[in-house]
Amino acid sequence: MSRTSETTAQQHCQELEAALRRLRGHGLDQLAHWGRQLAAVLPAGGRLLAAGNGGSAAQAQHLTAELVGRYRDERPAYSAIALHAETSTVTAIGNDYGFEQVFARQVAAHGRDGDVLVLLSTSGRSGNLLSAAMTARAAGVEVWALTGAAPNPLAEAVDQALCIDAASTATVQEAHLVAVHLLCESFDAALASSGAAVRRAPRRVATTLRMPR
Repeated sequence: MSRTSETTAQQHCQELEAALRRLRGHGLDQLAHWGRQLAAVLPAGGRLLAAGNGGSAAQAQHLTAELVGRYRDERPAYSAIALHAETSTVTAIGNDYGFEQVFARQVAAHGRDGDVLVLLSTSGRSGNLLSAAMTARAAGVEVWALTGAAPNPLAEAVDQALCIDAASTATVQEAHLVAVHLLCESFDAALASSGAAVRRAPRRVATTLRMPR
């Protein structure tokens, strides 16, 4: 590694460490609160919707995968939909209504009073996420945001926001991934404390299917 690239890598790691220290100091209570709220909403039949653009879309889909599948311990599957992953829907809405409506129209279709919408954005200024937030709140859907540094329009438009103060988009996204995992940990812990079953994953047994001769 050249001296220049090593310096850049060191700076990247230092910025991430600083962002995580701020998350640890100011964000853990927020994430624990979200986990407890999800543990009340999802087992009762509620749904989590999530959306983002670019790298934030990947983070949102990571969150929904952990809820439909599992984070660490075995537990029931819960309803969670990554809106950007509906490719035919996204392209149809974008073509017919414009890109700013690609999430809002899906929120109007899927969101119900008491559900939760999680929006991820490094800038907090994406028009399609702002439209989704407004549509969700009008429908009685609780809206949370993971964003970059405050103040930003998305943080001001939602019910609750966790803002990561970092200089680069990459660092914000990396801290968002940690926040997603901490939210899943808090959710599972809240399920366990409420008496919901959280079991270790069962041992997998291989089965061989034989064709009749």
